[in-house]
Amino acid sequence: MDKTAMFVGGAVGATLALFVITVLFISPPESMKTDIPDRYEQNAVGQTTSFGSLSLIEIFENSESGVVRVNVQRDTGDEISGVIGSGFVFDKKGHIITNEHVIKDATKVIVTFLDGRSYNAKIIGTDEYTDIAVIRVNVDPVLLSPLPIGDSANLKVGEGIAAIGNPFGLSGSMTSGITSQLGRLLPSGSGYSIPDVIQTDAAINPGNSGGPLLNLRGEIVGINTAIQSATGEFTGVGFAIPSQTLVKIVPTLIKNGEYKHPWIGISGRDIDPDLANILNLGEAVGFLIITVIEDSPASKAGLAGSDDTVTVDGINYLVGGDIILAVDGIEVRKIDDILLHLQRAKSVGDEMIIKILRDDKITDVHLVLQERPGG
Repeated sequence: MDKTAMFVGGAVGATLALFVITVLFISPPESMKTDIPDRYEQNAVGQTTSFGSLSLIEIFENSESGVVRVNVQRDTGDEISGVIGSGFVFDKKGHIITNEHVIKDATKVIVTFLDGRSYNAKIIGTDEYTDIAVIRVNVDPVLLSPLPIGDSANLKVGEGIAAIGNPFGLSGSMTSGITSQLGRLLPSGSGYSIPDVIQTDAAINPGNSGGPLLNLRGEIVGINTAIQSATGEFTGVGFAIPSQTLVKIVPTLIKNGEYKHPWIGISGRDIDPDLANILNLGEAVGFLIITVIEDSPASKAGLAGSDDTVTVDGINYLVGGDIILAVDGIEVRKIDDILLHLQRAKSVGDEMIIKILRDDKITDVHLVLQERPGG
């Protein structure tokens, strides 16, 4: 059954067909109602705040002062529209983390704490490719309660988690559930998918965007960003950007206002059983390069795209391109493995060693990663 992805955030939502799932980036219309911060000296990233699990009551009481409501105004030219999202305090300098799609095209951003205090916020940096944004409020540091950042790499499927935010504008709401899966690839409106995403069954609804996903030690392990839904409301599948991505992206956003993502410059398809038979491969693993972008790192390194077509049972298959078997010694079974490695371990200017199968011979190709062009 065909489904449609809705990106909600203004007076009118945009629609985009993405694979076979419906993804709703969760910020409803309001009518629904420098320097790397020194937080690392105060709360080391990945530092455990408790040796044991906290109760859900304790998690909420420990976190509520650091979770905020984000109200955004947008001027579309014809009218002023508003959206509501969530966010959380990152450091004592007033930096607050939310989603990029929440504050996109904002003309005014207001942050409201759970006790009712409200402040105008300044947009410091955004990254549409990971849907992360940093805003800042100018307030007395004693009023700020940064939340501890945990390590999402330690999450296990089935582990309990909790989400805090402002669903449908209902401030300070908390839900709980489990980590349903890790390392998901999330389609986005940027032209590039977001890798390494956490899937959860904790109830997440429009207005939760930008709020924290916490483990049972009260540490942030993700940023709630989207749901899979055909109705626009939660149906059991939510997604969060992992804290591993947050701690890599946020300091650069604070310092430079943007983050430069590494890029290879290829497109293609995963090797499935039918394609493996056509190519006489013993196993359906790897990624077949179909297109190599001109002047990209892949092009400069000599990687080859597909140059021939084979028809089997009436279906045309592009063949002849290099097959990627591994990157930097990590086996590639599908494109997710490449994107995950780029997100976690690579930066612009880094070298990458790509093991390929070409003309029945395995060889290593060295390339230097460039900055990702616009989507």
